[in-house]
Amino acid sequence: MALLSVIMPVYRVEEYLARCLDSILRQPFADFEVIAVNDASDDGCADILARYAATDPRLHVVTLDRNRGLGRARNAGLARATGTYVWFVDSDDWLPDGTLGAVADRLADTRPDLLVTGFSRIYWDGRVRTESVSRVLGPPGAPQVFTLADRPALLSVLHIACNKIVRRRFLTELGLSFGDGWYEDVSFSFPLMLAAERISLLDRDCYAYRQRRTGAITHTVSERHFELFPHWDRVFAFMAARPEIRDGLRGLVFQRMVWHFLQVLGHAQRVPAARRREFFAAMVDRFRRYRPVAGYQVPSGAAGVKHRLVATGAYRLFEALRRANRVGGVLARRQRTRVRSRARSHPAASAATVVWPADEVIIPGEVRDRVR
Repeated sequence: MALLSVIMPVYRVEEYLARCLDSILRQPFADFEVIAVNDASDDGCADILARYAATDPRLHVVTLDRNRGLGRARNAGLARATGTYVWFVDSDDWLPDGTLGAVADRLADTRPDLLVTGFSRIYWDGRVRTESVSRVLGPPGAPQVFTLADRPALLSVLHIACNKIVRRRFLTELGLSFGDGWYEDVSFSFPLMLAAERISLLDRDCYAYRQRRTGAITHTVSERHFELFPHWDRVFAFMAARPEIRDGLRGLVFQRMVWHFLQVLGHAQRVPAARRREFFAAMVDRFRRYRPVAGYQVPSGAAGVKHRLVATGAYRLFEALRRANRVGGVLARRQRTRVRSRARSHPAASAATVVWPADEVIIPGEVRDRVR
């Protein structure tokens, strides 16, 4: 039995697959297996996997008879895993040097049900945005192992599965698997964090999360974004079956759900324009269905305004606010351009210049009146 099973779904990633495999198989730490699930990929991925498997016995290839999607491919890999811990790595991403050894050391030190690591978003234009878990670490001397109720700030870390290493027996005893469709990480990561009795953190960049310019669901206008809602339904069904979960924690999960809905609807390249009203109605339905009986803390500022608009089902006002903010964003960018130009011409005067923040919110009068 290996310490770690790396589960890797593979589908149409021919140009990225070798780098992903190399980033794992060439690390000095060796107590792991890789289970690559060929999800009926119709490019050259099968040949790449066969070539690597022929030279490295740690790589095991599972081939599905037809394309099942990311969630089912991960489940198929999990069924074949033998490691004490499992890690779901996407085959267009990669692991930085030294990652496996650092993860193994942290697992040995803390013996967690769930280990959450830092990661970096690697953008197509060369930008890198590092996502640390330092804000969840707690004060110096805080316990290295905790529950979500102890440190609910963990909910603010992006809910991807790829920065989470899970004790396999804990996962199977919980009966948790990935659901179908887009946003499958939601109904996996939140129940996982809610149920884990021993969570630990590794504040190290352990995962290179590729942000593709095209092909990613975050930049795809599609009706499939409605698949988000059943995954959040699964999260709240999970909580409904566990009365021991504290009211305060339920309120924070609810707040995170609303945040997620707003992120998706607020993105210009996700929900088709003709179905925005329908998406908003589905948000309103979940808001009213899952709003905690004990209440929750409504965010301040623009986020709080949006929460109140969803609570009242005020779609037209919601769209008016969105359009106004788009105008405000354009004006803010123009203002920043003028300030930079002025600073280059008159450096001494730049310190006294007031810049309109990029996230400044313009709220039309009828919106203010409605949400007060």
